[in-house]
Amino acid sequence: MNILVSGSLAYDRIMDFQGRFSDHILPEKIHVLNVSFTVNSLTEKFGGTAGNIAYGLSLLGEKPLILATIGRDYHRYFDWLKKNHISCDGIRIIEEELTAGAYITTDQADNQITGFNPGAMKFASAFDFSNISSKESIAIIAPGNQEDMINYSALYKSRGIDYIFDPGQSLPMWSSPELIKCIDGSKILISNDYELELVISKTGLNKKKLLEHTEAIITTLGEFGSRACTRDSEIDIPAIKPKEVVDPTGAGDAYRAGLIQGLVQNMGIKQSAEMGSACASFAIERYGTQEHHFTLTDFKKRLDTYRTE
Repeated sequence: MNILVSGSLAYDRIMDFQGRFSDHILPEKIHVLNVSFTVNSLTEKFGGTAGNIAYGLSLLGEKPLILATIGRDYHRYFDWLKKNHISCDGIRIIEEELTAGAYITTDQADNQITGFNPGAMKFASAFDFSNISSKESIAIIAPGNQEDMINYSALYKSRGIDYIFDPGQSLPMWSSPELIKCIDGSKILISNDYELELVISKTGLNKKKLLEHTEAIITTLGEFGSRACTRDSEIDIPAIKPKEVVDPTGAGDAYRAGLIQGLVQNMGIKQSAEMGSACASFAIERYGTQEHHFTLTDFKKRLDTYRTE
């Protein structure tokens, strides 16, 4: 089965500030803000929606194909992907740009200041599908280059490829007609509960109306699990508890990886969502979006324990 994962590839550069931002910002001078924070560490992590989802799928024994762009500083990321047996064949290198990067500074009160450079993500990946069998494919369109998101949704529909549409953090840049067009014909629309409200607000369509355009809506609810809605039913899927909560940042993309693997195995939406929940539980236990690891035995054991309980 071809698993096509479009979205972003990025380097996440995380910095810790050993103080509080509020102690260095004068409220009466906020209109002429000019501050500098000395950080005590900088950690670089591999990230981006496509990279995160593909990594989760690789842990589950799948071989996804990433459709994304990356900058001239691609070498470290490619080495990482190859180490995890993930193909780089669908990734377009943009030599005149750096890879997309998030620069995140966190203070002692867990406040964050983030700068994001889209870099190579400004360019479409423009993947050639001529050698892809439509009958043996499933896809996810995750947040990334908007041109890719629009074009791939149209292409998947024209070729009869089932796809999950995941607009996520890209939602502010969508117009209502574009968003409806991409949702229309999708197998699943997936988002968190806040993002679903944005979709409803932007499109003017409630859940019942959205389900006239997609087969199912999956809403992730953090520690409260997820909810799967079809035209016939609504199912709540409890979260699978991690051994410890370290960093929830990568849980959503890990969930999507488990969900896709369930669909690849021809499981129903409830079982597939449970696999998503299990995958997310491992991601929460480590800091970073591609730092967790598990064997298929570990995964099965955690999933079986959850289903028994």
